[in-house]
Amino acid sequence: MSFKPRILIAEDESGIADTLQYVLSSDGFQPIWCATAEEAIAQFAQERPALAILDIGLPDLNGFELFKRLQALNQSMGGPEVPMVFLTARSDEIDRVVGLELGADDYIAKPFSPRELVARVRTILRRSARNGPGSPPATAAPIHGVPHQNAPAPPSAAPQTPATPFALDSERMQIRYYGRLLELSRYEYGLLKLLVQRPGRVFTRDELLELVWDDASDSFDRTVDAHIKTLRAKLKTIAPEVEPIRTLRGTGYALHEDLPASRE
Repeated sequence: MSFKPRILIAEDESGIADTLQYVLSSDGFQPIWCATAEEAIAQFAQERPALAILDIGLPDLNGFELFKRLQALNQSMGGPEVPMVFLTARSDEIDRVVGLELGADDYIAKPFSPRELVARVRTILRRSARNGPGSPPATAAPIHGVPHQNAPAPPSAAPQTPATPFALDSERMQIRYYGRLLELSRYEYGLLKLLVQRPGRVFTRDELLELVWDDASDSFDRTVDAHIKTLRAKLKTIAPEVEPIRTLRGTGYALHEDLPASRE
């Protein structure tokens, strides 16, 4: 009997859940439907799934809070991280930004194409398999000498010039801005690292997708824009008067070359 990856579905609308179960089963997955967050937590604890699809509007618990609890449960159980996808009928941009900021692997708004969702599930699972325990980190060919986010880190952090407010520590995957440590998601870190390493260099959205995301073919321009927006918000909380990331309309993004090194 062939192994069928277990997909946890936390969705209170039976019609949507039935559709998801059908397409996932047809594609060789084992869907486990939970109509409430409490049931999803119990199923997760009983057997960790390969991936979880979480509706934001669950009746007993907000989907974002469920995401946090499942993450904490997964850490207590040990083992690899379980990728998670948000599913919601809400169209507000803030919901998408919050979902991405929490560290979700994807965010899909209703109505959606069931086949597209299954394709994204497969992409995320392939990525998780590549980056799982014992597997070498994924790499991609550099563009103009800029390494991929998952390329092996150099033995020590690259020296910073005195004229930048950013301090990059590649070994710890941390970035400081005017001396303050930024709390960044995986993709926020990858984006900012590229920009910091090449001030003034304009990166197109396609280049950012190729260099930072694990599978650029299944990501979209709006994903880059959403992450840039959250990055700007985090930078602004530290230095409201500074605009470090500039937008080239219709092209992409670049880091300003003449940023003040200090705020004095």
